[in-house]
Amino acid sequence: EKTHFRQLMERCPLQRMWKELFESSDFAKRHAEIQEFNRQHRWRKRGLAQLPTKFGISFTAKFMNQAGALVHVYTDGTVLLTHGGTEMGQGLHTKICQIAARAFGIPMEAVAFRETGTDTVPNASPTAASASSDIYGMATLNACEKIKSRLQPYLAKFPDFKSAVNAAYMDRVDLSAHGFYATPGIGYDWSLPEDQRGKPFNYFTFGAACSEVEIDVLTGDMRILRSDILMDVGNSLNPAIDIGQIEGAFTQGFGWATIEETVWGCSEFSWLKPGVCFTRGPGTYKIPSFNDTPVDLRVTLVKDSANPNAIHSSRAVGEPPFFLGSSAFFAARAAIASAREDTGAAPHDYFVVDLPLTPERIRLACNDPLTSRFASSRPRPSIFV
Repeated sequence: EKTHFRQLMERCPLQRMWKELFESSDFAKRHAEIQEFNRQHRWRKRGLAQLPTKFGISFTAKFMNQAGALVHVYTDGTVLLTHGGTEMGQGLHTKICQIAARAFGIPMEAVAFRETGTDTVPNASPTAASASSDIYGMATLNACEKIKSRLQPYLAKFPDFKSAVNAAYMDRVDLSAHGFYATPGIGYDWSLPEDQRGKPFNYFTFGAACSEVEIDVLTGDMRILRSDILMDVGNSLNPAIDIGQIEGAFTQGFGWATIEETVWGCSEFSWLKPGVCFTRGPGTYKIPSFNDTPVDLRVTLVKDSANPNAIHSSRAVGEPPFFLGSSAFFAARAAIASAREDTGAAPHDYFVVDLPLTPERIRLACNDPLTSRFASSRPRPSIFV
């Protein structure tokens, strides 16, 4: 249960998730159906693949694991807050407002957010590494708890939050607080022996995905017929946001694994100057579009997997599902293997496919008499950018 850097994967649900996904995706039944489909079709092939993932949550630079927040409570019972995180469509501000509303026991409509700025919360760490909900949520909760402790005598006397706040104000109680959070128990020192180096990650977010794809052997075109994703986000802060993040990360992941090829000038590309990047815009660098998304996409959140290391026992979700998109890559490889068997290759014959597995690479890998003449003319990627 230890990683290669000797960190114990505590409360790891991957074995349970693997079995649950295998059953919920009907893997065995569909695998048999795909084999029958491939026997009956020469120019269209299908493949199925299931894989797990784990993603460590924390900045590996220890000093970056800190966060601040500022919370004000007003006499009308409303709350204004801000923190050091940046909203970029991932729902961070929504989650933070939920945390404040839950802390004070008030409706979310009573909580307002002031946009992030260094004049309110200085020295913020980057909004990155999927850790923002964790650290800024805890900083916000810290500020709310400070105010709530001051309000405690009044909350015990009065029936509602607004009345308690007004009574506290009349008694000259401070209704504003700065919150701060530093992730405890992490740090990694390379100079120490392996078993003494420390703990680089606060915890791990786990996931598993099963994808079925169909390829056109004559053109290399590929479509994802179905993808089942099972993700452990602990006690989700907001399931709707988290499912959207999973869908987005998965889409970005299969784009990275099957579409998004970078082309640089080299000796094999005489039409491009050495060192020049050809794929500099959407005309040449292809990202997933509407028609690339799985025909059938199913996302499920793991139940009964509370995470005591993060805010309200949740788990971070932004980047962890990204690698699951490569399930489409391995499913496509299985489909290619079936196509190669039809040309005389032995079952389970070894062959190499590179990432991203573009239609061109799929077509060349199918190894029929036509493509075998050109299979070595395409340079292999030397670096992922």
